[in-house]
Amino acid sequence: MPTEYATGRIGADELPSPSALLRAFREPHDPNRHRHRVLDSGRELVECHERRRDALRAAHAPDVSSGCVAQCLQLVDDVDAYRTELVGHIDNWVADNVQHRTGASLHTETLGAVIDRMAAKWVAAHHALGISASIEPPHPLQLDDDAQLQWSRLAELADGYKDLITDVIEHRRRLPLW
Repeated sequence: MPTEYATGRIGADELPSPSALLRAFREPHDPNRHRHRVLDSGRELVECHERRRDALRAAHAPDVSSGCVAQCLQLVDDVDAYRTELVGHIDNWVADNVQHRTGASLHTETLGAVIDRMAAKWVAAHHALGISASIEPPHPLQLDDDAQLQWSRLAELADGYKDLITDVIEHRRRLPLW
């Protein structure tokens, strides 16, 4: 089934829908995500959160050497710096492509920050199932309490993202520009 951005239903100058964003999170090798800067950066944020999680787990492993801890923490710092760049790419895209209505209510965080939080929760939700964020979850899912909580929070973030972009498109809300 073609994605929204593959079929041209989402233009390179339009805000991606929550489903397009989640699809970009899920499909790391889909070349069509490269057609939209926000989707491409969103997928890269998922990969950053995956690497960050792995590095933190390695740093907290039993009997880990201090040298390994230092390397892991340096990797976390490097990943966080790259995440900041990716958030900036998204926010620059917003500044260049989204008209902001003067007088509309200001949202408290940038679109890049919202997508970064969604990417982090995507990774947490997949790991709550015991699988990598780059692997499609098995069906049907048997969710324990933690997995249910993580997936519910991801759904809430996706709903909040949808509400936000709807308000931006309808000029009821504006995004901060950095």
